[in-house]
Amino acid sequence: MRDKIAIIGLGYVGLPLARLFATKFSVIGFDINQKRINELQNGIDTTLEIEDEVLKKVLLPNNSGDIGLFCTYNLEEIKDSNYYIVTVPTPVDKHNRPDLTPLYKASETVGRVLKKGDIVIYESTVYPGVTEEECVPVLERISGLQFNVDFYVGYSPERINPGDKEHTVEKILKITSGSTPEIGKKIDSLYKNIITAGTHLAPTIKVAEAAKVIENSQRDINIAFVNELAKIFNLLEIDTHAVLEAAGTKWNFLPFKPGLVGGHCIGVDPYYLAQKAQEKGYHPEIILAGRRLNDSMGEYVASQVVKLMIKKGINVNTATVLMLGITFKENCPDVRNTKIVDVVSSLNEYGITVTIYDPWANPQEVKHEYNIESSNVLPTEKYDAVVLGVAHKEFLSINFDNLCKVNHIIYDVKGNLGDKSTSRL
Repeated sequence: MRDKIAIIGLGYVGLPLARLFATKFSVIGFDINQKRINELQNGIDTTLEIEDEVLKKVLLPNNSGDIGLFCTYNLEEIKDSNYYIVTVPTPVDKHNRPDLTPLYKASETVGRVLKKGDIVIYESTVYPGVTEEECVPVLERISGLQFNVDFYVGYSPERINPGDKEHTVEKILKITSGSTPEIGKKIDSLYKNIITAGTHLAPTIKVAEAAKVIENSQRDINIAFVNELAKIFNLLEIDTHAVLEAAGTKWNFLPFKPGLVGGHCIGVDPYYLAQKAQEKGYHPEIILAGRRLNDSMGEYVASQVVKLMIKKGINVNTATVLMLGITFKENCPDVRNTKIVDVVSSLNEYGITVTIYDPWANPQEVKHEYNIESSNVLPTEKYDAVVLGVAHKEFLSINFDNLCKVNHIIYDVKGNLGDKSTSRL
């Protein structure tokens, strides 16, 4: 029987993977968002991860079983698959505790169609043990089948960088693993069909889970370090970026820059590892210290902007600020866990009126996620302060004279404006 793959979740991770697998296999893309499915079947990807013409090349008009991609929200359409790959988000709640709800629901979905011999692969970021200790029991309960007898599982963490057109799925080395050595090799072989960068078969699922969760934890800690340096050097009235440029002349100095750390991975993954450590009675100090510092940067940026306004003699209570960007990173429409909202919230607490302009973000999505207004249209008013929160390419050529009052400040969070800014993080 020819392999048929069902991808569960067609967001920033699932769709690129489904599109790539569809060049070699019969693929069913499943998502509970009917609007999203209708858009995809019409060849439109609102996440901008896949160009419409590229998507249309692999789309199938129906579930024919041919090589290509058919997207659906109908559970019946995926039941004849023999591989189920789960790519749903794994967020944290308001207390920064892992929220496995999407993973449980996706496991229940797969469990309803699971058959003997099927393999379920998880790509969502989790702490070590989630696949076998949390997801497998759901699959067994819903399907009535026995793990490692009737069905098998694997874990192959996603490494997609939203908005990155250079490091696409096939160009990023893939970690693979399986619930038995034989299944591990089978899953590894499956991914080798599409991953040109190669694969690394981990000895166990827990090793693969742990490898994923420390990748972003390491990056988070490194950024926290340079964020702390920025706070220190600002007090010493030293240009942080100049310091980092000088230090970077040494061959083994790591090139990290200060900034706001958001998104669905770096700002979330360390909490997953910390949660598991605390369950075992260990309180992680460095990991959580890095998180606390990075989580504080939105408020810090706002306080720096206010201090600069006061020095300029600008009345803070009646001040207006234009925030350039609301997404979590540049040249990408993804607003998940963006820390720009922390800056906006803190500025509002000072009585400042903030206008948000972002040509990439969907205003309806921003309103739904954060209950704040944003616009895709550059305003015509002039502001007391302009804050570059996200380094979208469109912002680098803006004429700031048209946006700023005579007495103003331009604060550059990303350090990309050069001499155009009056101050930077």
